[in-house]
Amino acid sequence: MVGSRFVSNRVSRAEQTASGPDPGDPSRRGLWIALAAGLLTLLLPVPEGLSVEGRRLAALFVTVILLWVTEALPIGITALLAVLLQPLLGIRDLKSAFQGFASPVFFFVLAMFCIAAAITSAGLERRFAYWLLDRAGTDSRRVVIALMLGSALTSTIISDVPACAIFMAIGLGVLRRLEAKPGESSFAKAVMIGIPIGSLIGGVATPAGSSINILGIHFIEEYGGVRIPFLDWMLLGVPMVVVLLPIACWVVLRVFPPEMASVGGREEVRGERAALGGMSGSEKKTIALLAAMIALWVAGSWIPALSTVVVALAGTVLMFVPGVSLLTWERAERSISWATLLMIGGVVSIGSASLDAGLARWLVDTLLGGLGSWDLVWIVAAISAFTVVIHLALPIGPVINAVLIPPIALLAQETGHNPALLALPVAFTASCSMLLPIDPVPLITYAKGYYRMFDMAKVGTIISVFWVIWMTVLMLLVAPLIGIA
Repeated sequence: MVGSRFVSNRVSRAEQTASGPDPGDPSRRGLWIALAAGLLTLLLPVPEGLSVEGRRLAALFVTVILLWVTEALPIGITALLAVLLQPLLGIRDLKSAFQGFASPVFFFVLAMFCIAAAITSAGLERRFAYWLLDRAGTDSRRVVIALMLGSALTSTIISDVPACAIFMAIGLGVLRRLEAKPGESSFAKAVMIGIPIGSLIGGVATPAGSSINILGIHFIEEYGGVRIPFLDWMLLGVPMVVVLLPIACWVVLRVFPPEMASVGGREEVRGERAALGGMSGSEKKTIALLAAMIALWVAGSWIPALSTVVVALAGTVLMFVPGVSLLTWERAERSISWATLLMIGGVVSIGSASLDAGLARWLVDTLLGGLGSWDLVWIVAAISAFTVVIHLALPIGPVINAVLIPPIALLAQETGHNPALLALPVAFTASCSMLLPIDPVPLITYAKGYYRMFDMAKVGTIISVFWVIWMTVLMLLVAPLIGIA
């Protein structure tokens, strides 16, 4: 989901708004930087092989991305601007721009917000978290592992951001009980860095784990002409999690070993768990509904009508039906991030425009043309590594998919490879945002002050290297099994 590296400035911005505009306000600087960069791109000579419309779209891309990264404008407003400027700049007409906006991805993300709200309303996430902590006992290392495992498993079904937020709340309770000092406690660093890393890793297990996944699948089908069924994704995603999560736990605890052997307080955890009482009817109905949806998602691998989006929407509608009544519209409205939905629409719109305006093909020829002559192993590894590093400039997973998948799908077609073979590493690795806490998921825990920015780099760099290696190996091993070799 969407976030900003400028979260720490939000309070001061509100204060400045109350007292009048401040020329030093970061949002103003971000706006001027975005406009200047876009104007410069627009005024530069048209590169060879790029159409005038493609150059205009490149300027739009630069402007919108900088506005998103700096949050100089509200995220949803920037998404609307991305659509509005397409006809104004002569890139394509308004109807075409909006056709890309209201994509199936938009409605899938809407459905997943509702599903996450139903899970939290029923209290399932807290029951699961306390069950894990009870099993972990008082050993500090096992507590870290339990929190990482819990966030990873939760994020296989709901988006990474709420999964991280849920387990951060549980972790904060442990840290406050221990009176862990922000910036000093190694145990606190392990907990607060481990939780978002667990969420990011777990989120790739299934298409339902993140909007980034479903957006990647949409772009691969749109620009590569290849359908990625739910089960085929899982054949890659589940092994990714099974291997990477233990590695991540080991790395986090190796770099930040807890300063205490025991955290104590097991009785408190058991008390909290006992206070939940027996499983409620809402919890049972939620579990039954999720199990049915997962079964239908898997069945969709053989029944095309049961697409990931169709099943998610059907499950969401059922939650509101009398007799099921897992969710009210008022509760759903409070849980839906309309800014995120608008951003998804904007990303899909300018992604489709990149193909129409010829920008995607120009990027293939300029940046990726040389890859075609490489051995397949090195192509997949290079694409995965580049996707990891680009997070430093584009810390927004959906944007990474929009920028990279269309040209990579074209590259694959031109070099005789299956588009999914080269584009799937992007779709997966768009979630690998562990180098610095500038992605929305790690920003959730970073804002609490228990670790510094480069503390995450110490573990994130190592895990990212393993991610690239294992992604490459899996693509070469599993691709023939799912027919995309």
